[in-house]
Amino acid sequence: MKIEHIALWVSNLEKVKDFYVKYFDMSCSQRYHNPKKQFTSYFLSFSDGGVRIELMHKPDILEIEAKKKFTQGFAHFAISVGSKEKVNELTERFRNENIPIVGEPRTTGDGYYESIILDIEGNLIEITI
Repeated sequence: MKIEHIALWVSNLEKVKDFYVKYFDMSCSQRYHNPKKQFTSYFLSFSDGGVRIELMHKPDILEIEAKKKFTQGFAHFAISVGSKEKVNELTERFRNENIPIVGEPRTTGDGYYESIILDIEGNLIEITI
């Protein structure tokens, strides 16, 4: 068994899609739209395959302000970029483009080298080796 994809509800589908494509070099499916359900989505894929990210939008889905604080349930996801140098480089790129850095590059107590950012809608992303 494996995780096939994770899904995020987003308020601005196009902006969030552009963020992930730009910073993580992901490819994007064609836009799916179901007018009856007022549902729109994209699937984003990494070049080496693996877990995909589904971005979903529905106008009646409310943003939960509590998601920006620690709550039970989904906390974050991690994207592996391949090296310590790439973690540092991408973190500096985010900093230079005013993307919030929540955790500076470091080695965690359980041995991960990571930094942590917020995407443009406040979702936590760990950038790891």
